[in-house]
Amino acid sequence: MTKKTSLKDIAQVVGVSTALVSYVLNNKKENRIGKEVAQKIRKVARELNYQPNQIAKSLKTNKTDTIGLIVADISNPFSSSLARIIEDEADKHNYTVLFGSSDEKPQKAQKLMTALLNRQVDGLLICPSEGAEAHLIELQHQGVPFVLIDRYFPGLKSNYVALDNYGAIHKAVQHLIDSGFRRLGMVTFRTGLFTINERRRGYLTALKENGITARKSWLKELPIDVQGADIEKAVDDLVTGPQRVDAILFASNVLAMHGLKRINTLRLNVPDEVAVVSIDEAEAYNLFHTGITYIKQPLLEIGQMSTRILLETIKKNNSTTQANLDGELIIQASTQPVVATPSNPVVHLAEQDE
Repeated sequence: MTKKTSLKDIAQVVGVSTALVSYVLNNKKENRIGKEVAQKIRKVARELNYQPNQIAKSLKTNKTDTIGLIVADISNPFSSSLARIIEDEADKHNYTVLFGSSDEKPQKAQKLMTALLNRQVDGLLICPSEGAEAHLIELQHQGVPFVLIDRYFPGLKSNYVALDNYGAIHKAVQHLIDSGFRRLGMVTFRTGLFTINERRRGYLTALKENGITARKSWLKELPIDVQGADIEKAVDDLVTGPQRVDAILFASNVLAMHGLKRINTLRLNVPDEVAVVSIDEAEAYNLFHTGITYIKQPLLEIGQMSTRILLETIKKNNSTTQANLDGELIIQASTQPVVATPSNPVVHLAEQDE
């Protein structure tokens, strides 16, 4: 194994003290060191491929300049995009991000937390899975700085940054109703997660406020670890039979992508036969023949804000920050408005123009 270059090796080549080399490479006391000497020390360090001893540095400062990130599934476009934003924001502050996926399993999430803390990360950004409260309370007891992202628990006083899920879904349902749709189905998850259930509450409240009685058959709640076949069946149930819907709201991009695939297989015209809205955007939407209306989450704000809050918490800022950010409804052709006529109670504007 090649011997690692030390500060002493650089000092011997340059002919100065080890302490002086340390001052220069750690950007300390620059005004008290000759410019030529400092340049020579840096030149020799590069030539000898010097790498700082992070372990020794962390023992001295009690910091590693690393943070841990735990997401539900890094392969999901939402998680991967968020991870990239967090990585870039952390880098601005000279922090490195280590991350992993919990796969919606509390036991795996706890294992990841333990592994990251064993690697001495200075704090954690966590997208918690259902049932994670006990693990988070334990982190608080241990004094570990953390910020919850995307999801949070109302009964737990902690830092978090998330979407205003209730407001976002309420806005989407109101848009569908204003566009002339009345039989509104929703495909969501069956879970104890507060933020996901806020999406269901936004859907039901918007219907009630507009005098629409929600039929039980319109709401499809699927397991958090749902399979594609289950989503396809939910779509089949919604678009067939005497209580078929004229619009479907998908509560995540995963649900939407499988749902759109099924709609395409059934050769249903969007929005003439069924309108579609999804929460979250996905590049796969661009492959669908009709532009999909979706709720754009403020990913940049979520990622940057949560990272900054964590770094402030690491500095022993004991204040608690809780933020619910607004989503933006991106309206496209999948929810094209409809108008009523005497001969046809529901006619799309495009059909009327023809």
